Amino acid sequence: MSDTAVRPRTGTIDLMTSIPFLGVHAACLFVLWTGISPVAAVVGFVTFSVRMFGLTGGFHRYFCHRSYRTSRWFQFVLAWVGTSAAQKGPLWWAAHHRHHHKHADTEEDPHPPGVKGFYWAHAGWIMAPENSRTRIELVPDFAEFPELRWLDKYHYLAPATLIAALYGVGAWLAATRPDLGTSGAQMVVVGFVLSTVLLYHVTFAVNSFGHTWGSRRYETGEGSRNSFLLALVTGGEGWHNNHHRFPASARQGFYWWEIDPTHYAIVVLGWLSLVWNVRGPSQQVLETGRSQS
Repeated sequence: MSDTAVRPRTGTIDLMTSIPFLGVHAACLFVLWTGISPVAAVVGFVTFSVRMFGLTGGFHRYFCHRSYRTSRWFQFVLAWVGTSAAQKGPLWWAAHHRHHHKHADTEEDPHPPGVKGFYWAHAGWIMAPENSRTRIELVPDFAEFPELRWLDKYHYLAPATLIAALYGVGAWLAATRPDLGTSGAQMVVVGFVLSTVLLYHVTFAVNSFGHTWGSRRYETGEGSRNSFLLALVTGGEGWHNNHHRFPASARQGFYWWEIDPTHYAIVVLGWLSLVWNVRGPSQQVLETGRSQS
């Protein structure tokens, strides 16, 4: 069966199946009721940062591109943290991204800004029925792990667990330290809802802005761009042209001046022996990049 037959490209948005995604955005308005205490702000920053690494260092650089190796138990930790960002499961995420690299900026790409427009590339594609299925055939290397298939199938469990934990911590603080001005509802709104929506659009910006604005060091056959500003807000994912030139590299900021917090975190995990065989760009790619710069 052809790829087109398996995955028809209707290019339409299904609002009914997108209610959870749209509902999280609408729930941001609850912050007008709960407010934001300093403690909740700190918790929101932590849940944003940790889950961002789950996406950038886990879902992207590990599950999509296998840019380093790790143990089976830590592999599941990465999968759980990434899944708690409410962007479906690791197999769904990795399969769609691998498909993107194979067909980048063509009609077959799930989110090509030059073909279907900026809005579609940013958020429209994730609400389309043709993109809802986990394409197991594109991730046979990880689909062999039953725990990953289970997590991918029940991907709502990770964010639901985070919500419950945040509510419990907020309620406990409200009872024991009322002077902090927080509550269970506030913790959920700030620590989960606001940080999740911010994570959505930071992640989606790589698909939209990362293929529209910025500089090109390498000729990669598609529209990927490098952007210092995008790298700052995405944990280093903004060096997107670098990434498309050498996807297997755990380091997307190829040179010392290209900030890449995700890679720094992977290096620390290597020091702790939690990951190993961390891959970088080839010497030829680096030398070519210097001459292009």
